[in-house]
Amino acid sequence: MSTSGPTRPPKKNRRDEARETARLMRAEQVKRDKRRRFFLRGGIGIGLLAVVAIVAVVIVNNVTAPAAPGPANMASDGILLGSDGSTVSAVTTVALEADADPIATASDQSGDTANIVMYIDYLCPICGDFESTNGEQITSWVTAGNATLEVHPISILDRLSSGTEYATRAANAAACVANYDPNNFLDFNAAMFADQPAEQTTGLSDTELTALVDAAGVTSPEVASCIADQTYSDWVDASTQRALTGPIPNSDIEQIKGTPTVLVNGVQYTGSNSDAATFEAFVTAQTTAAGAGQ
Repeated sequence: MSTSGPTRPPKKNRRDEARETARLMRAEQVKRDKRRRFFLRGGIGIGLLAVVAIVAVVIVNNVTAPAAPGPANMASDGILLGSDGSTVSAVTTVALEADADPIATASDQSGDTANIVMYIDYLCPICGDFESTNGEQITSWVTAGNATLEVHPISILDRLSSGTEYATRAANAAACVANYDPNNFLDFNAAMFADQPAEQTTGLSDTELTALVDAAGVTSPEVASCIADQTYSDWVDASTQRALTGPIPNSDIEQIKGTPTVLVNGVQYTGSNSDAATFEAFVTAQTTAAGAGQ
């Protein structure tokens, strides 16, 4: 019985097999290279699409509200109300150009006056609570000359007005009053909250807003067309974005995060919006602190 191993093929056949194996390996490598180039090109394409998408998101997220000229008497993006001790009136300022930056109000640091600043949305129910609780008290302080009041109407609740953008339209109405009849702004502001619509409703129509403005004692005939034309709606968008991105001048906060935001001598009020005694104590404390710092 033979004990030898398997018979090896002749050398020529082995060379042929080696060449064939090498050819097959080269062919497979070519296929792999083609696949690699394909996926590389696809990856680059996907990468480019991803970059384009990222750039698009960055662009969208950095789109700011269109520049718009502002109303007169709101150079700070708010209307400043004070008194000679008997009559409340607005501090007059020129209307800002579309590309101009707001001018921060120079607050009284004597310690004799409380500088009250409010950022409000006329659809905000908590703003309504604050007004119903503290409105008359603030009016009495301002009328007596013990406080100034700066009101910044902004629009953050349009989504809750059933598609009518009531928050923007209401803030536009405020800008119209500030522009044409600023000395009646405080009465207008009180009337807006006295007849405040609920969230998730259409709010007041422009006709109803005009009637409310008239009932508040605003007599300028230009206000009605200003409301109907939404003359300052772009400014409302722009001023709202400025409030939400900051900085907030003369204050201890960087930006507005909700309404109402109430500042007294630059310090944010964080107490109850439905407790007049708590707010009065806060105003007294901040005014005293300002006087002590002199």
